[in-house]
Amino acid sequence: MAKLSKDYLIETPMLDFNHPQIQTLIEQRRWRNLSSFDAVGAIYSYVRDEIYFGYNADDCLSASQVLNDGYGQCNTKGTLLIALLRAVGIPARLHGFTIYNDLQRGAIPHFLFYFAPERIIHSWVEVYQDDRWINLEGYIIDKPYLRQVQKRFASQCEGFSGFGIATKCLAEPSVDWHGKDTYIQSEGIADDFGIYAQPDDFYKHYGSNLSGVKKILFRYLLRHIMNINVKRIRSLGSDLLYEDTPM
Repeated sequence: MAKLSKDYLIETPMLDFNHPQIQTLIEQRRWRNLSSFDAVGAIYSYVRDEIYFGYNADDCLSASQVLNDGYGQCNTKGTLLIALLRAVGIPARLHGFTIYNDLQRGAIPHFLFYFAPERIIHSWVEVYQDDRWINLEGYIIDKPYLRQVQKRFASQCEGFSGFGIATKCLAEPSVDWHGKDTYIQSEGIADDFGIYAQPDDFYKHYGSNLSGVKKILFRYLLRHIMNINVKRIRSLGSDLLYEDTPM
């Protein structure tokens, strides 16, 4: 491994990987006993499938708070993923973007879409393996939720966008760890804000998606409605996928 800055391994207020809850998880899963390649795969799969897709109170939650919630979206699940990777000695960093809000249509019920900004703060994780940085974005959508969307729309293999997904081929998205880039929302990217060693710095600079009254409504009411909708899609599948047709 080439020599890297220690910035890609340090703990920060958001990346609080020495929190007892995070350390207990790592010990229980024995991730430190794995090779670097296998540890990335195991941690990646955990964040993708055991931390369900859903909407947290804020993008700036610490990793331990995301773990305690048990669900998250691109930004919050990314914070947890970076923290877990660094906790076992694997360098990781954040790449910041915005995405067009259309890809959230369906996951966000149509009657709440007024509250969504046109461009939404987005990020993915970059992990250092085999002397190169690998892009990880496929952890955002858990497999149970993805399978339900696939059941309804898998025949649309080109340019699928909706239900929190933006991919070239819904039937076979590149979401599994094979030592290569993984993506699930990359086809919806609008702006590229570049690389940040620490998510704390990224969110300090770009803030969160909402402000004022909309932010308060989102935190205490709207996100709970959105999470109910996501849970229903995950459990009931195609019966719920009728309000919005993906592009």
